[in-house]
Amino acid sequence: MFDLDGVLINSAELVERTWRAWAARHQLDAEKVIAVAHGRRTVETVRILAPHLMVDAEVAALESGEAVTSDGIYEIPGAREMLEMLPLDRWAIVTSGIRAIAEFRIRHTGLPMPSVMICAEDLSRGKPDPEGYLTAALLLGQPPKDCIVIEDAPAGIEAAHNAGMRVIAIAATYPADQLQAADLVVERLTDLSVVWNQKQAVFEVNGRLSSDGPGSGSANRI
Repeated sequence: MFDLDGVLINSAELVERTWRAWAARHQLDAEKVIAVAHGRRTVETVRILAPHLMVDAEVAALESGEAVTSDGIYEIPGAREMLEMLPLDRWAIVTSGIRAIAEFRIRHTGLPMPSVMICAEDLSRGKPDPEGYLTAALLLGQPPKDCIVIEDAPAGIEAAHNAGMRVIAIAATYPADQLQAADLVVERLTDLSVVWNQKQAVFEVNGRLSSDGPGSGSANRI
């Protein structure tokens, strides 16, 4: 299972530009806003940072802009190759973004569209709650213990572990030392390759681990 932004698609430029403009408009600390926003649904970010505002209206405005903006949206190197190695019924995307944004970005980059994609409006609780990953596992017909999640944010790592799944973290959005709760931390998606052990997909590390701490893993496969 893959998070979308920061794992398969690089949207950091657009996301930060959007949240900085929102923070300036409401006289909030932009760095704090961005730190909270990564990996969370827009509605939860607004509720945490500005509960005094009309939350639904703010969320609608933020999401409507991102749903039609391609400036600052890029395919992450290695994403296409990895997805094309996996059968369509064996992988899913679990994103904190709404479906309109997720589908727009996937189509813009030309990445494969998953058969299972869990988005913000499908859930009553976003990451770090495990609801999204558990729902995806159910739709894929796989027990959580057999699922591997690839994430880039602490909230997503926590969500996957709360679901009873193993997690590989990509140290792109956050530095490796903030991702040590993951079972394995690598610097980039291209540091991973998929091999098949009978009918089970196994992720192997091509490059060096991002750190030698507890989250870097003791082996080079998961």
